[in-house]
Amino acid sequence: MVKAIPEVTLNDGTTLPVTGLGTYGLWGNAGANAVSSGINAGYRLIDTAYNYENEGAVGEGIRRSGIPREELWVTSKLPGRYHTYEKALVAIQESLFRAQLDYFDLYLIHWPLPNQDTYVEAWQALIDAQKWGLVRSIGVSNFLPEHLERIIKETGVTPSVNQVELHPFFNQAHQRKAHTEHNIQTQSWSPIARAKDIMTNDTVRQIAEAHHKTIAQVVLRWQYQIGSVSIPRSTSPERQRENLAIFDFELSDSEMAAISELSRPDGRLFDMDPATHEEF
Repeated sequence: MVKAIPEVTLNDGTTLPVTGLGTYGLWGNAGANAVSSGINAGYRLIDTAYNYENEGAVGEGIRRSGIPREELWVTSKLPGRYHTYEKALVAIQESLFRAQLDYFDLYLIHWPLPNQDTYVEAWQALIDAQKWGLVRSIGVSNFLPEHLERIIKETGVTPSVNQVELHPFFNQAHQRKAHTEHNIQTQSWSPIARAKDIMTNDTVRQIAEAHHKTIAQVVLRWQYQIGSVSIPRSTSPERQRENLAIFDFELSDSEMAAISELSRPDGRLFDMDPATHEEF
């Protein structure tokens, strides 16, 4: 039986479960079924994005699950091509229509696109969308500390969340420090490094064996103990349940340090540096 998922309180007073279901690549009927099975496994936070092109499947999965909407947290994200104020507001509405939802619990700017220099305008659109009830909480994704500083300075509104690439090979210590300074909740995408190399790593394997847990469970527990909200993706009901079974053990300080020490400067999975990455 999966234990209840703890929640964190964001800087705007809303709450968020400490782990959720990632949905990248979950499309069509199979995608809807995966979302439904995840919800029935115990997930209450569901993460999607306009550019995942699956907001409809996510909405259908929510309906198939039979769990009341008010018991769920649904996240979506604004694509770069809609960063101008008016386009951003239309995109949010379009996402809600696709998912057949009345509101999003969390809505993020997907990437800052600093070369386009419109992310402050996009942030202002999210601020107004929150005022109008389209979204409950607003945040960003892949924003570097300088991007965060700018939107806070120019609008007076601090994001509740910054969702960034974060896993043992790229632990984002500097980024997380900036989040703490601004009371921004860290959220991790690709929290298990999309299983790349991590499943054969001796350090994590030995820790997993000591706790009689899977490598994925150990990594997700590490995510929880560093204070990050993780969104692992899985289509397997068994694996979905496994990924939630991380609240009945604890990693020691030495184990946490050993996993954190796996981080490296070139640890990004796809060389997507927010300072230069273009996403539309």
